[in-house]
Amino acid sequence: MEPSQYHLPVLLHEVVEHLQIKPNGTYVDVTFGGGGHSRAILEKLGPQGRLIVFDQDEDAYRNRIIDDRVTFVRENFRHLHRFMKLHKALDADGLLADLGVSSHQFDTGARGFSTRFDGNLDMRMDTRNAKTAADILHTYSEQRLLQIFQDYGEVTNSKTLAKTIVQLRKAHPLRTITEFKSLIQPIVKGNPAKYLAQVFQALRIEVNDELGALKDLLTQSQQVLKPGGILAVITFHSLEDRLVKNYMKTGSFEATDDNPYAFETPPKLFKPVTKKPVTASETELKANPRSRSAKLRIAEKV
Repeated sequence: MEPSQYHLPVLLHEVVEHLQIKPNGTYVDVTFGGGGHSRAILEKLGPQGRLIVFDQDEDAYRNRIIDDRVTFVRENFRHLHRFMKLHKALDADGLLADLGVSSHQFDTGARGFSTRFDGNLDMRMDTRNAKTAADILHTYSEQRLLQIFQDYGEVTNSKTLAKTIVQLRKAHPLRTITEFKSLIQPIVKGNPAKYLAQVFQALRIEVNDELGALKDLLTQSQQVLKPGGILAVITFHSLEDRLVKNYMKTGSFEATDDNPYAFETPPKLFKPVTKKPVTASETELKANPRSRSAKLRIAEKV
């Protein structure tokens, strides 16, 4: 499969520019996906350069780049430090994380990521993990479901949705996308496509513990980058962007101004390179509508 068909990399030019790639440097792409960003980094690397890529997805592994300079780690990026140490690649010059679900994952109906197809309610990025979206819908308490839909999807009627699922799941199977959609259809609020996208986002984040993994990645990024190393992160929704923004600015996941009684400020770990996040150009938006919600933040390790 051609990489461009697999996944169109967002903000490609901007990422390459901000990583300031040194030909003999060591770089990490923790979200290989279709390999678009990795290939662009590789083009700038000389024979002595190194690229470590992470992706837990089996399809991404099948599409890996065969090159002596590339090391593929088929693991979640939350294990970044462990594998960078194992491959003697600590003190990296730059790290990229593109947190979007790849177009390939969205377009493969059987994976259960998209509301456009029927398929099992799966949503696992790593199919070696046990818990699927169907398991969550069948086993989580009403309170826990409410919390997920509220926090991860900002779903307007999270309470009604959680209650409906718990009431109806005893008698109705919730194994496929079609079954789930028809079950909640009477309570869908506003634009159905937007509503379902929010519900699916919430389930996907929970299945893959995406925010927990992101916090692990950010915390470990300062252990694997050398001073002056560049951290570049592309986010696609406000929950992720808030974590990245706060961490780059203050070394903490919470906005520190919120606590007037805090006397200790954490040591500065990073220095943001751009005041505002970098977003897609008009040309890119036309070519790839999925880039609309992409925000790239860049920081330099102090």
